[in-house]
Amino acid sequence: MRIRSIAAAVALSATVAAMIPAGATAADGPISFEPIDGTPYATAGADWTDPFVIPSGFTQQLVVDETQLDLYAGDDDLTDMNTVNETGPMAGRFLYRTHEVGSNGSLSVVDLKTGEAKVIAQREDWRRLDGLRWTPWGTLLFAEETGGGRLFEAFLDPKDPTVVTSVEERREVGILRHEGIEALGDGTVYVIDELNGGSIFKFVPTKRGDLSDGQLYALKLTGLTDAEQRWSSSSYQQKVGAFEWVALDMDKVVVDADEAANDVAATEFGRPEDVEVIGSTLYVANTSEDRVVAIDLTKDELSSFVEKGVNVPVENSDAGVTGFNNPDNLAQGPDGRLWIVEDNYLSDVWVAGLDPDQDGAADTVEQFASLLDTGAEISGIYFGKDPKTLFLNIQHPDKALADGTWTITQR
Repeated sequence: MRIRSIAAAVALSATVAAMIPAGATAADGPISFEPIDGTPYATAGADWTDPFVIPSGFTQQLVVDETQLDLYAGDDDLTDMNTVNETGPMAGRFLYRTHEVGSNGSLSVVDLKTGEAKVIAQREDWRRLDGLRWTPWGTLLFAEETGGGRLFEAFLDPKDPTVVTSVEERREVGILRHEGIEALGDGTVYVIDELNGGSIFKFVPTKRGDLSDGQLYALKLTGLTDAEQRWSSSSYQQKVGAFEWVALDMDKVVVDADEAANDVAATEFGRPEDVEVIGSTLYVANTSEDRVVAIDLTKDELSSFVEKGVNVPVENSDAGVTGFNNPDNLAQGPDGRLWIVEDNYLSDVWVAGLDPDQDGAADTVEQFASLLDTGAEISGIYFGKDPKTLFLNIQHPDKALADGTWTITQR
């Protein structure tokens, strides 16, 4: 079954939300599923109607694509990250998206009640817009995934969250190859530098909700020599254990935070791309390592949470063997599990189980979905206000005018 209209999807979401008791949290509405049979290597292509292979009991539905909003006519819109207005008036109604084009980058918004989609901010000098996060203080953080990348903060009209009133550059959070962004209630912001040799960063503002002043720190494992902190494809597995947050030279941070991290021999990882805090754990997807690390913010310990060949299979696409390859974007699921999508062809969605034995690794890793388009990758995995509805973007597909956003909803 496929829902054919956005209005029907909203009605379904409202029905599901009404079933959750008053005062309940997302943890009260877990998504249960039987894992799919595997990645569809033999059947994928550009000729599809529904783009995902999904478990029984779920529906997939188009939110918006280039047939409705074509931002860059003749080129892919490169729809990247998603978030809704998580707080404030009309919370959950508006879906915001970044677009990862080389120049003239933009923010778009979709009204999930009416289906209207439009651009709300665009500038010629915005390059490779990627990371996107709603802050607890009611703004949008978004950033550039490129050398010299900047992080921006968009302020919205309190009466109309589809209107951007101003955009401020936040260099103090680091000039980096930004992708993942996480913002906590106390004002702390976590970011990464997306390259082989990139570090993991924490920004602590002087005043909560004011990112114009504060201190940027880089993560440094304490059990390694400075030479061992450097990125290497042959030694990344030893990058586990106790760590500390090392303060960086802020005069350098606002010019090149990677150089500032190198000056203190901060730990380097293989293309850290996305970040997600669940409870007291910061998860980071390290694409080149085929690994997601778990950073216990209470114990100051880093562990391998999901790793190919350890607690999830190794992929061999030539032999048709499904496995874990190039983890990219992360999301918190409704019951506290970590959801992961791959920057890969074909792109899969994985769900990491919890860690009841507290050994730092997920006890289970299950395949939830896979993409049928051979040229596309999934991006922007995100749960909004409805714990039964997952948002996903299809980026640069082989199918024409199909770059856009979909939902997968449990019936």
